[in-house]
Amino acid sequence: MSIKPKDLLSNKKDLDKKISIEEISLDNISIDDLTYNGDNYKKFINLNSFLDNVSACQISDAFNEIAQRSGVLYNLKSINNLKAWGKIFTSKTNSDDWGTITISIDEADEGDVLLVETSDMDAAIWGELASTSAKNKGIKATLVYGCVRDLDALLTMDYPIFACGFRPNAGNALGLGEINVDLELESMKISPGDFLFGDETGVVIIPQEFFKRVMLKTYEIKIKEKNIARMLNSGKSLAQIVGLK
Repeated sequence: MSIKPKDLLSNKKDLDKKISIEEISLDNISIDDLTYNGDNYKKFINLNSFLDNVSACQISDAFNEIAQRSGVLYNLKSINNLKAWGKIFTSKTNSDDWGTITISIDEADEGDVLLVETSDMDAAIWGELASTSAKNKGIKATLVYGCVRDLDALLTMDYPIFACGFRPNAGNALGLGEINVDLELESMKISPGDFLFGDETGVVIIPQEFFKRVMLKTYEIKIKEKNIARMLNSGKSLAQIVGLK
């Protein structure tokens, strides 16, 4: 999450505080509450505690109920099994040009997630040094629609990485790509500022105009699934619960 020293000194807020799903309120939240701005502490804690409690599956189910879309980028997979969420900062580059992502790191805001589209799978455009730089900047995660490398380091870093594949070779620091532009991946239009959620199961993109509705629906699904789990643990079968018996 986005934490600045001046916030801690001036407001003395515990930005790592977590509350249980039963205590969470999503009243009047917006996508901007993903980041603490000094005035939205309660909404920030509620929203990030909520996202820490849910999954890509539940968010995809919610989006599908609302818009009949899964929101899933099927080719992106977690490299190190870490959960991530945030507003998207986009980048587009050839696979032989890893320089563009260094510019993206500098231009993205603290708390953003980087989504990078590459031209092909011929070379990696992200690795250990880029992850270190992004983490130090306060970026939440990187998702490369292409290849990454340095898996010996990425697998143990506390920084979420998602990619389509991996390669040992890399290009050069050319910086000829584009940043903060619309992308089209798997027939899905993705704009800077859209919401992204990724975990071990996959990656879901939610257009920012759907954000609040999807969060509220996801909450309903989370509570419903918790109740079903309780019934299963009390001895009922899933067939009974869903009305097939």
